[in-house]
Amino acid sequence: MHGQPRKPPKPEDEAASAAKAEKLRNLQSQFLCFHHNNIYSKEALEVNAKLLEINPEYYTAWNYRKLAVEHRLTQSESDPDSDSDSVNSILNVELKVVESALRQNFKSYGAWHHRKWVLSKGQSSLDHELRLLDRFQKADSRNFHAWNYRRFVASLLNISEVDELQYTTDMINKNFSNYSAWHNRSVLLSNLLKKKAQGFFPKEKVLNEEYELVHQALFTDPDDQSGWFYHLWLLEQTVKADAPLLVSSWPAHDSNLILLGGSCLEDSALSPFNTFHSELGTIPLVVFFNKAVEGVNSSTISVESVLNTKGELTWKPLSTNNSQTAQVWVTYLNYPDIKLHSSEFYPVEVSVGHTQGIISSSGFHYSHPSRFAFKVFVRPFEKDLAGHGVEMVSWREDNFLLYESHSQDSNPILSLDQLNIKDDHEESSSEWRAETIANEIALFRELLSEINCKIGKLTLARLLIAHDTMLSPIANKMVHSEEVIELYSDLMKLDSPHSQYYKDERSSVLLQQITSNRETLLRYCFRHGDRTSSILGNSICLRLNNLSLSRMGSIEKLLWVQMLDLSHNELRSIEGLEAMQLLSCLNLSNNKLSSFTALGPLRLLKSLKVLDISCNEIGSHSIDTTRYLCSSPLSHAEEIDWSPDETVTGDVNLTNYWEAFLIFKDLNLTQLDIVGNAIADEKFKSFLAKIVPTLKWLDGQELQLH
Repeated sequence: MHGQPRKPPKPEDEAASAAKAEKLRNLQSQFLCFHHNNIYSKEALEVNAKLLEINPEYYTAWNYRKLAVEHRLTQSESDPDSDSDSVNSILNVELKVVESALRQNFKSYGAWHHRKWVLSKGQSSLDHELRLLDRFQKADSRNFHAWNYRRFVASLLNISEVDELQYTTDMINKNFSNYSAWHNRSVLLSNLLKKKAQGFFPKEKVLNEEYELVHQALFTDPDDQSGWFYHLWLLEQTVKADAPLLVSSWPAHDSNLILLGGSCLEDSALSPFNTFHSELGTIPLVVFFNKAVEGVNSSTISVESVLNTKGELTWKPLSTNNSQTAQVWVTYLNYPDIKLHSSEFYPVEVSVGHTQGIISSSGFHYSHPSRFAFKVFVRPFEKDLAGHGVEMVSWREDNFLLYESHSQDSNPILSLDQLNIKDDHEESSSEWRAETIANEIALFRELLSEINCKIGKLTLARLLIAHDTMLSPIANKMVHSEEVIELYSDLMKLDSPHSQYYKDERSSVLLQQITSNRETLLRYCFRHGDRTSSILGNSICLRLNNLSLSRMGSIEKLLWVQMLDLSHNELRSIEGLEAMQLLSCLNLSNNKLSSFTALGPLRLLKSLKVLDISCNEIGSHSIDTTRYLCSSPLSHAEEIDWSPDETVTGDVNLTNYWEAFLIFKDLNLTQLDIVGNAIADEKFKSFLAKIVPTLKWLDGQELQLH
């Protein structure tokens, strides 16, 4: 049992254990001899059966039995005197061996898998299987192996999902603490709701009944976690739309985008929220969905514009792995080929999902065709006659001034809710969601007034977030954010082993609060003192520093950001930043980044010029265990254009630095700060200077051109 201290064995127990080990070694030696010589005799199978009875986890022994069965079935087929009874007898022996092994350990993966394999032959009677399952589930009603096998048998017997759902009800009524029954119930209900089976539509009616059932479990024994996990699943079904939706884009709907080329000198008349400077000659077009989707291409998203002059656009998933499924997708429009002093606006109209093909990873189609439009204007500019070079960007506090908004500024917080086509059922469903969440909040406030329950506080926090998220487009603020942050702070103290999870959730809520409306966001927007920089241009800096952030969130509301300060936080990864395609300056100093693999999203930021990763923990940990199975770029989980020929570039040896090489090799950085990391010695700095040829400033020192 878990949590019980080990006791020293008695002498007689040690003797018995030694005798068992000796027997096991003898059986294993005999078995391996038979296996290596492809001997499938009766004697060999008996030795194998004895071995599996003692050690049901011996996968090689189970695989040997499969080979033996196939061998004997082949012999039976070639025997003219053979009949179906002889085949059944071969398979029945296997079922008996499995039962014997399961009596020793009824949680043996190998045994259950072998039983499935035997039944899949289609020759065995299934009548006995449900009776066997009843015996095992009486011994342990929460055994997930047995529940998994039950789903397999039910499909073979064509038992309806409705009948199986009733079985879970019976098991839960016998014991509210049956986590496996609750889990099986969620699997069955998901299928029935997705198919809109008779009696399981509308979804609201079904979920109301499920809430009543789970309330009985939660209020009977608040300390048991089984019902709480099911309540979390119900909450997800309540607040999350099945079909994917477009939630954000850049450029934003109805915006006027001003493109700045060449040298971007200061112009206070331009709003920093809708100006963009790029030396790449392209404009990123970003679409952000509420869930990961595939099928985004020129057929499912059409772009009407004179900027699209080179045929079909290619859409790319902004994902740090090699998946073709992503929440965020990008394509690139070309700068208009116009005269230098043109003052014409170029309209761009984007239609999403007017032809089918966009589909979520859970199999739901994008079913709400929508459109957004914006205008592009290329501002006339003077050539850089003053001879401005690439100046160093300083992140010092005295270089930033709080941004004072002007009436001509566009709103950086824009929602695409108005683009979604809603039917009458959706409107009533939205009302039901709000009412249901409000009722749940009231119930759990009452429960927590009587007991101090950690998972109850966590559930209340999730409910309050769901409530604010649903109402935020209307209320334009997070009503309960302060209360939720306080709940997570309490949980960090009450449940220290899971404090990192609560920190992450707190960070997510804080970012939702900051980005919930224009007024709140502007408190974090600053002008940089050097507005003549060719890198900074007219952009402002979003300063989210010193907030104790442990992860990023609300990225869909930050697609417009070109300069971002995340210094002096507790970030261990920067997952999500890959969506911020406009980023040219990024400060990640004084965080808890422990390896270059944590910087993976940077590879997708093609506009990035200035990067500060100083004073982190890079190089302090010799092995990055989060993503690699072996120390080789070929084992990398991410999609990387890597060639063995790149192992040595000139006189640069990548043996110790290949992780850094994979991150920096395609970036066009002009400024990099890495001081304060364990890896940042002179040898590594020399390596960086060679693999990033565009680099001019390294740790505040100007590099000499070679």
